[in-house]
Amino acid sequence: MVSWRRSASWLSSASRSSLGTAVGGEAKVTPEADPAAQHDEADEERWSRLLPELLTEIMRRVDAGAERWPPRRDVVVCACVCRRWRDAAVSVVRPPLECGRITFPSSLKQPGPRDAPMHCFIRRDKKNSTFSLYLSLTQALTDKGKFLLAARRFRQGAHTEYIISYDYDDLHPRSSSYVGKLRSDFLGTKFIIYDSQAPYDGAKPSRTRSTRRFASKQISPQVSGGNFEVGQVTYRFNFMKSRGPRRMQCNIQCPVGQGSASDPSKEKTPSPSSLDLKNKAPRWHDHLQCWCLNFHGRVTVASVKNFQLVATAGSGGPWGVGDEETVILQFGKIEDDAFTMDYRQPLSAFQAFAICLTSFGTKLACE
Repeated sequence: MVSWRRSASWLSSASRSSLGTAVGGEAKVTPEADPAAQHDEADEERWSRLLPELLTEIMRRVDAGAERWPPRRDVVVCACVCRRWRDAAVSVVRPPLECGRITFPSSLKQPGPRDAPMHCFIRRDKKNSTFSLYLSLTQALTDKGKFLLAARRFRQGAHTEYIISYDYDDLHPRSSSYVGKLRSDFLGTKFIIYDSQAPYDGAKPSRTRSTRRFASKQISPQVSGGNFEVGQVTYRFNFMKSRGPRRMQCNIQCPVGQGSASDPSKEKTPSPSSLDLKNKAPRWHDHLQCWCLNFHGRVTVASVKNFQLVATAGSGGPWGVGDEETVILQFGKIEDDAFTMDYRQPLSAFQAFAICLTSFGTKLACE
């Protein structure tokens, strides 16, 4: 499993040291200075003196030669050399909306591909109440995958919360790996999605008892962390126990006209527009005697958790997904504790993961 949990920082000292060693030579140090620190500084200065044109060409070739993980890790390592290499990587690497690839942690909060869905899968650990999101590396339904996000379910009084993090081993709201959270009501039929970063300039954090301010450096070191409401998911009550699957509606805040920068801290985030989603109505199959949806081979096990989300009429216009046949997010079961998750723009991986987490758990009022 290839993971960026320990190398999410742009300025990883291990990466700088490993790349700097390839240059060769020794740095002159004074007796009072730390030789190791001086050596690292000399290596960084040597790499940063490359001509801008040459540096850009290097990044283009590395980016073109690493279309998917794990080779794509080389792009992240290059961005860790120094600030100039980071800026060059940001200018060359395109966001998922344009290239259909996930490169940096910031890609997880950017809209997915425009033309085809991003294939991912979720693994559930019932014993620890944890969920892991992986990027599919092959056409198989599951493989080793590229670790993206993790979530853990906690009980907070009468409510349930899911803490979402970049690090599987550090699922805490005060952690620098904290991405956001999902909070449910008492019945587990209404969920609110919170982002650790402001979704647009001027956004104010939600005033809740669990709101905390902490440093979340993976996305934007210049912005203080918090809990900013970015969406709601609601399941329709079914008190009459009428026949049929769950019915859900989502209201998600998605940016319109987002720029092409790979690092959100490099651009001004526009005010988001509200995207309304609903689950696609299944059809009743008389021969099989069950409700059916066409998942195009991406779902193999029947489950009440399976769903497809489409934009409601008039809601998806700004993003070109206004018709009710374009599936923006689909989620379905393939094994006892494995589920596929395919999403596309305007949803991000973080938003899609949070929506899918709402499907876990029993909902007596909806079934």
